Amino acid sequence: MKNYVTPVRDKVPLGQKAAFGAGHLVLNLLPGALGVFMFFLLTAFGMDPFLAGLLGGLPRIFDALTDPIMGFISDNTKSKWGRRRPYIFIGAILSGILFAVLWQMDPADSQNYNFWYFLLMSMVFLIGNTMFATPLVGLGYEMTSDYNERTRIMAFSQTIGQIAWMIVPWFWVIIADPTIFETQAVGVRKLSIIVGFVCIVLGVLPAFFCRGIDSSNMENRKEISFKTLFSNLIDLSKGIAQVAKNKPFLKLCGATFLVFNGFQMVASFSFFIIVFYMYNGSYTDAGNWPAWFSTVTAIITAFGVIPIVTVIANKFGKRQAFIISTALSIVGYILKWWAFDKENPYLLFMPIPFMAFGLGGLFTLMMSMTADVCDLDELENGMPRKEGTFGAIYWWMVKLGQALALVLGGAVLKFVGFDGNAAQQTAETMTSLRLADVIIPSVTAGIAILIMWSYSLNESRAKKIKEQLIERRGEL
Repeated sequence: MKNYVTPVRDKVPLGQKAAFGAGHLVLNLLPGALGVFMFFLLTAFGMDPFLAGLLGGLPRIFDALTDPIMGFISDNTKSKWGRRRPYIFIGAILSGILFAVLWQMDPADSQNYNFWYFLLMSMVFLIGNTMFATPLVGLGYEMTSDYNERTRIMAFSQTIGQIAWMIVPWFWVIIADPTIFETQAVGVRKLSIIVGFVCIVLGVLPAFFCRGIDSSNMENRKEISFKTLFSNLIDLSKGIAQVAKNKPFLKLCGATFLVFNGFQMVASFSFFIIVFYMYNGSYTDAGNWPAWFSTVTAIITAFGVIPIVTVIANKFGKRQAFIISTALSIVGYILKWWAFDKENPYLLFMPIPFMAFGLGGLFTLMMSMTADVCDLDELENGMPRKEGTFGAIYWWMVKLGQALALVLGGAVLKFVGFDGNAAQQTAETMTSLRLADVIIPSVTAGIAILIMWSYSLNESRAKKIKEQLIERRGEL
């Protein structure tokens, strides 16, 4: 065990942590709400399933292009308000307004009109959301240079962010309840306005209260303008190439890809198993059990798993904390085989305390370790620091993997013979689906542990890098 105490100058005040956490609540609320609302493209607005799938996938491709560009812009911005905060402020406002506008559709309009309206507005919304999200992630990486305080910041923000996942599952229930909204379309339109307003109010808080590094004298910053567009693109490609050569960062990306997307690939399986295995295809009998499953997972993650992972990381190191938390998640995935019990639905909650270590530990630790990687990059490649670029590429990889996971998840459903139009599924199909639900995330998590076993950027090395940087350019 270690007795290291974070210096006072490197501690981030609680108010700044809370503001940063509010931003992360928005980062989780927007995609969570978007995922739920997308379901109602089919039922509320009569969208063809294939077209609805295109509306889910095509904007992701566009989003993948804008993230690194926004990261580069924020890395090289010079203003009296800092590199990140002006974009966070404007992006939060745009994200909230555009999310509400995105869903102001009418089922009476033609399917063709609604398709093109939603596709174009999705791309406009993603520009605003990228303007908010990418600088916010970069800001978190630079709020402190202390190895352990970085973990505490990310743990605090991830805890607040989990509140979104306690709320989002109930959007299904609220929108579909005829006693609340006269139609599902009305529910989507009105609830999107509420979500957008909440995102604006919470999203601007990091711009007002959080502080990053003092970059007023940062060397080698690029001029950002239309005149320098071509040279900016060249500099961006060079920055991405430098990031891609960073071996510790590649390990973080690889492990995240496996853990997160192994989970995402089977994320919908629990819902299908509850409905078709436990309740023989009756959505009515299944009731709110799927929503409670998601909400309880978020509660345990926020108030149980993340604090435990933070303590382990500060005592024994981030790599060790990742290995322990990921191994515990595998235990949870295996326990799912016994959790879906037709006679006792409360067993659903048995694997959650173990499973929650998977994603709860993943993003708390990986975001903290990415901040350490940014120090290594500055040592090797000099200024400007590339928190925005690292954050953009990391989350681009997550989004790309998520899209792939959705495709592969559908392929698994087809392979096991799942028929979404059937009132009931065969016993063989449900057995195969339950096996896939256990095996897939367990295997991907196990491979991630192997990748991180040789991760070399530990606390001792991180502190030496910090000392070298301070000796070179002083405190930031």
